Amino acid sequence: MAKQGGTPSEALAEIAVFGMQEKKGIEIITMDLRKLKSAFADMFVICHGNSDRQVEAIADGVEEEIRKATGEKPLHREGSEQAEWILLDYVNVVVHIFQKEKRSFYGLEELWGDAVIKNYNSSN
Repeated sequence: MAKQGGTPSEALAEIAVFGMQEKKGIEIITMDLRKLKSAFADMFVICHGNSDRQVEAIADGVEEEIRKATGEKPLHREGSEQAEWILLDYVNVVVHIFQKEKRSFYGLEELWGDAVIKNYNSSN
């Protein structure tokens, strides 16, 4: 498993990244929002998949890895019906799994451009 960060939010984000990597999530990033006044979470974890099935599999993988490591379940899961954008809300960490076109359309990286972004390069 990936090395876990220093704070509980960082550690949870790293576990989410590992779950994404296990299911071949593409262009995985974490966004540290803690220094932004308008942020409602500490961290975003974002990636995309190539199909609705892959997006669903990535979301399931993230949930499984977090549950195994911490026993936590998301407070809320949204978007599974269409699997174009699945959101997993862990209160301080919000996980976003998109299909590529939806990720480009919503542009969370640009919307929260003042956040500290960490890229996790994948081979995809």
